[in-house]
Amino acid sequence: MRSLVVAPQWIGDAVMCEPLLAALASRGERITVAALPAVAPVFGAMPEVAEIVELPFAHGRLDWAERRRVAAGMRGRFDVAYVLPNSIKAALVPWLAGVPRRVGYDGEHRLVLLNERLRNPPGRPPMVAFYGALAGSSFDPTATPRLRIATGARDMALARAGLRNGGYFAFAPGAEYGPAKRWPAERYAALASSLHQRDRTPIALLGSPAERALCDAVAAAVSPGGACIVLAGTLSLAESMAIVASARGYVGNDSGLMHVAAALDVPQVAVFGSTSPLHTPPLSARAHVVWLKGELNLDCMPCFARTCRYGHYRCLTSVDSGRVGAALQEAMAEPD
Repeated sequence: MRSLVVAPQWIGDAVMCEPLLAALASRGERITVAALPAVAPVFGAMPEVAEIVELPFAHGRLDWAERRRVAAGMRGRFDVAYVLPNSIKAALVPWLAGVPRRVGYDGEHRLVLLNERLRNPPGRPPMVAFYGALAGSSFDPTATPRLRIATGARDMALARAGLRNGGYFAFAPGAEYGPAKRWPAERYAALASSLHQRDRTPIALLGSPAERALCDAVAAAVSPGGACIVLAGTLSLAESMAIVASARGYVGNDSGLMHVAAALDVPQVAVFGSTSPLHTPPLSARAHVVWLKGELNLDCMPCFARTCRYGHYRCLTSVDSGRVGAALQEAMAEPD
């Protein structure tokens, strides 16, 4: 069975579809993933993926001519397509390519584009189960995402960053979605100072080019100076994943690298604020979540908004660095 999987556009969602791909591969399907370049490296860390096709589409645009060109190159190659995003655009290539079975959720009124459709579940279901349902009854609902980084890729990334395997902590203080998902920079700085003062362990700060200024601000606030190595904007996603894989521990917000760390079974603490760990938790026994909904009694949690409509961001500012540091020590004590 030759299978095409149209991938989600976000890093976290890409990680969370891995159990689906593992289920498909276990029943003999040869998997080709069609993904935007921004998430394609995630699928390179999944051994069950036989081929990756990078899609040359601009985010948010129809790119009709490009979709027809890509579809022409896929015609006759696949028996089934699994369309993971809920958009009309995501379903166009398998339809244009004439893939006989096209499986996905109802999404944006895709009656013609998909011929095997699941109803959209209410609310915000756990994403692993949401994607896994596309595999039918063969999917194990207890499955969790797993990624694998080759030793050579780790060694090359470490050499480029000037780091030693297991000799640093990795922080990712950014979140592309917006400030309502970002634990304050000064709290990251306080935690980095505490960790570094304990045994001189350096802190690697990861992120996109857009998050470079944020990481610079964290590094500047850490005492003593020079404790942080700012890597934001200097590494590819594949290299950043390798740095996470080799870290002693990881701290971040509800973001893509959080899911990468969980799938690599790296000890971590994930700080949640406006979003919910019931919807997108880091799925690892070595991942500890700090979310204060039960303590703060804020009716607005979770709001899933990009910015706080009240302007106070209490769901995040109420989380102190000592609490996260203690949770990190607990995560590191978990057996691997």
